[in-house]
Amino acid sequence: MRQNLRALYDHLVPHLGRWRAEILDGRLIVSPLGTPENQWMALLLADAFLPLARERGWRVYPGLDVCLPGSRDPFEPDFVMAPKDAPRWGVREVFTDGLVMVGEIVSPGSAEDDRDKKPGIYAGGGVPVMLLVDPLSEPPTVTVFSGLQDGRYTESASVEMGKSLHIPEPVDFELDTVIFLED
Repeated sequence: MRQNLRALYDHLVPHLGRWRAEILDGRLIVSPLGTPENQWMALLLADAFLPLARERGWRVYPGLDVCLPGSRDPFEPDFVMAPKDAPRWGVREVFTDGLVMVGEIVSPGSAEDDRDKKPGIYAGGGVPVMLLVDPLSEPPTVTVFSGLQDGRYTESASVEMGKSLHIPEPVDFELDTVIFLED
């Protein structure tokens, strides 16, 4: 079944244009890239981390095709930070275990997957840090998952949007989440 989904994914992706295709729990999920607000928040993340990334020889991407080693299950986080020479599968996909951090921005169509499934998926894929920007929660929050151990995150910290959030190693950065409240 998984091979058939991967084959369908490989066939569809070049033809989809500006759609996101991911395989989550054996489901092929094809969805629009997100609302303008979602895209704006991804750009704000990239802008906030760009100086740090340049200083350390990393790259930031508001959206990048990544895949889990072994399964090659594809994902497209809203934000990715990775070394410029992160290991790839072919020319398109970067392996998750070569990333520094991923970020997901919760939207109405992705809320359950982003909140409940993606932390486990990215931890299982070896991503040291995951950031979850949740403008839909009441109040809006930003959560960081870290402490990667045995394929799961052992630590998390949340703040209400507008407050500062420490992003732990290997990033070690203070993110002022007020950036998500600006118009």
